[in-house]
Amino acid sequence: MVTALSAAAGVTDPELPFVTIAELGILRAVQVADDGRVTVTITPTYTGCPAVSAIRDDIRAALAGAGYPEVAIETRLSPPWTTEWISADGRRKLADAGVAPPRPALLTISVRCPRCGSPDTEELSRFGSTACTSLWRCRACAEPFPRVKER
Repeated sequence: MVTALSAAAGVTDPELPFVTIAELGILRAVQVADDGRVTVTITPTYTGCPAVSAIRDDIRAALAGAGYPEVAIETRLSPPWTTEWISADGRRKLADAGVAPPRPALLTISVRCPRCGSPDTEELSRFGSTACTSLWRCRACAEPFPRVKER
């Protein structure tokens, strides 16, 4: 039998389907009570994230498919999600998909192009194809790319 944690951790982000909610740091906790009821705690990437209802539905479906029909999902906004919660695998998958992952450092001097690696990039728009990304362009290879917004 698949554990509740494994089932929930395998749910992909509806806006970035190549990375899981666990890898993004959205999945905060999974608890199974003695009676089999599961409580899942999530923290969205930001308060108004439009994907939260889809994430909840996907968690419920994944847990039901793993034999856990009784699921409560709690949304915790404090502490707020931060890009520091993205795992190393999540960062790698973001980069592999052409999305510039934020660096796990206190100070980021430049944003590197996920395609050619050049630090010579510019932000074109604070708003990208999803609410949690912005649109950037590499001056070296001229390719546009999304970047996960810093919190």
